[in-house]
Amino acid sequence: MNKIHIYLVPGLAAGPEIFENLNLPEDKYQIHYLKWKRPLALEESISNYAMRMCEDVKEKDPVLVGVSFGGIMVQEMSKFMDTKKVILISSVKTNNELPKRFKLAKFTKAYKLFPTNIVSNFEAYAKYFLGKSLKKRAKTYNKYLSVRSKTYINWSISAVLNWQQEEISQNITHIHGTDDHVFPLKNIGNCIKIKGGSHVMIITKGKKISKIIDEVLTC
Repeated sequence: MNKIHIYLVPGLAAGPEIFENLNLPEDKYQIHYLKWKRPLALEESISNYAMRMCEDVKEKDPVLVGVSFGGIMVQEMSKFMDTKKVILISSVKTNNELPKRFKLAKFTKAYKLFPTNIVSNFEAYAKYFLGKSLKKRAKTYNKYLSVRSKTYINWSISAVLNWQQEEISQNITHIHGTDDHVFPLKNIGNCIKIKGGSHVMIITKGKKISKIIDEVLTC
């Protein structure tokens, strides 16, 4: 039996490590991990960036799976290739599903004040996290936020806020958590809900998400 090729795109500033808890049958699927590229310039369009990401997809009719900003990216990539399925996790299908605060940040351009140096030099700031819970969270962020380029971070934040997609692409399955505070469920339509799933449920509910992906691709 020919295996189904699945290409995984992580969230903003994250690396392939966020998929470590996915467990899909090896006899059915061949997994590929895509990594973020350095933007050609801060003004590079998301469309052009997506076209460059497509260069790393070698198989025909792949399944594209994207988390958060990765979900936006796989939708853009699907405009340049035929896909078997596009699966979004903790993401949005159009700019209308973005929360109001994102739209406000775009309008006021407040996102340009985001302290990207905190992400790009996380270790230097982590020592200022006080309390056991915050230190634990800082350790988690340090593990999964592996892309530290200020150029990339500035570009990606702008790309999310200025995303212009108004109509839902075809052939999409959307998996979303009921407790997602980044992209609240109240703004999300037509999705498979995971009860108690947060924005980082790709890490905390990998088993459940794996089951859903397998069921979607087996139908």
